[in-house]
Amino acid sequence: MNKHNRSLFLTAAILLIGTIFSVLQPQSVSAKTAEGKYLIGTDVTFAPFEYQNADGKYIGIDMDLLNAIAEDQGFEYELKPLGFSAALQALESNQIDGMIAGMSITDERKATFDFSEPYFESGVVMAVAASNDDITSYQDLAGKTVAVKTGTTGSAFAESIQKEYDFKLNTFEDSANMYEDVQAGNSDAAFEDYPVMAYALKNDRLKLKIPTEPEPGDNYGFAVNKGMNPELIEMFNNGLVNIRANGKYQEILDTYIGENSTASAANIGFLGLIKENSSELIKGLGRTLGLTLAAFVIASIVGVLLGLFSTSPNKGLNWIASLYVDLFRGIPLIVLAFFVYFSIPQLLDLRLSATIAGIITLSLNTAAYIAELVRGGILAVDKGQLEAVRSLGLPYNLSMRKIILPQAVKIMIPSFINQFVITLKDTSILSVIGIVELTQTGKIIISRTFSSGNMWLVVALMYLIVITILTKLSNYLERKLQND
Repeated sequence: MNKHNRSLFLTAAILLIGTIFSVLQPQSVSAKTAEGKYLIGTDVTFAPFEYQNADGKYIGIDMDLLNAIAEDQGFEYELKPLGFSAALQALESNQIDGMIAGMSITDERKATFDFSEPYFESGVVMAVAASNDDITSYQDLAGKTVAVKTGTTGSAFAESIQKEYDFKLNTFEDSANMYEDVQAGNSDAAFEDYPVMAYALKNDRLKLKIPTEPEPGDNYGFAVNKGMNPELIEMFNNGLVNIRANGKYQEILDTYIGENSTASAANIGFLGLIKENSSELIKGLGRTLGLTLAAFVIASIVGVLLGLFSTSPNKGLNWIASLYVDLFRGIPLIVLAFFVYFSIPQLLDLRLSATIAGIITLSLNTAAYIAELVRGGILAVDKGQLEAVRSLGLPYNLSMRKIILPQAVKIMIPSFINQFVITLKDTSILSVIGIVELTQTGKIIISRTFSSGNMWLVVALMYLIVITILTKLSNYLERKLQND
């Protein structure tokens, strides 16, 4: 390999490394945001404690308590609706400063987190389908399937009696899908925190009933990472005392679980569901497209360089490309998302936003596939052409740029559009780290309306329309290039 070739590929290698690490720059390593606000994580689907109303605002017992305490104590916060499991991991990795999400205070969690004084005492109930008269006690659960939501008091109680009553567990990340599973008959019963279930049953869409008396539950607490932000715990405790004394605490409870409280959603039908939530859905679609475009641009740069590496005469560059492709095609996307968002900040002591982590995840994954598209496109060009121009004395770089790559690009363009479609669909996985893209938007709406069947149909149609347009574009370009 001559000096010019080595220089070209050394430059490409530097660009590749720079591109990857440029997106890994820390957003902030301080405990608060740049504006001095605490970052507080929460769940997204746990009514009446936290859920999103039709105006896109997060409300509920936890949200109102947090707001009242912050106002009483004079601190500011920025809310991060992540989902329960993602919020727990974000708190442990110092991505957020505190968490309030109907979180039970347990000895196991005390080993990892510091808790406030309890702000709510929960109970546990079992619910079955309204038409189910066969299950009236725990003994009737033998051989049955029970649905639970991860991290809840209901889940902990179900696990504690599972062996005694011999039933199987079916675990969900949100309550709405758990209820739907029972109504559909896939699960026979569900265990849920009592106030959550009582609130949900006020919605006439849920055809469930409670056949047993409530069981004692756990206390809910506000949490920070172990040894971190003790002043935040102190302010929460002091504020809790004050709002209990002035009556604000009881006013908040009465709003959501008092005798005169009502569920936040009614049966509005398919078209009504679209009309009421159109702005949220469009925003979710916009985030999906934005994530896809940003990640695909980065992935294209990295992937093209890696594709050139893989077809280079240089064995070292071949090895780099092969290692990258094998690594990032071999790691499941959901595992990669967790690693980027939770593990990298812990290892490097930095803070990444969910959006940046999502773009990095998609870029790393997509670049591996684009590299193979580029390699395949180059190899699809008759290698005799490269040998012919090389025999005429043209250098390798010029031969590739003038002869091989123009033909390879025609071959690759339809595949690039197909890969864009795949990346677009892959964004749905990023909901696990709290990005509110189209799929997560659907989940949030379902948690408020309990219209899972209609809502997933709407989301599916939105994806289908966008992907159909892209597919038609791919077909058009393919025909046009074949005619050129």
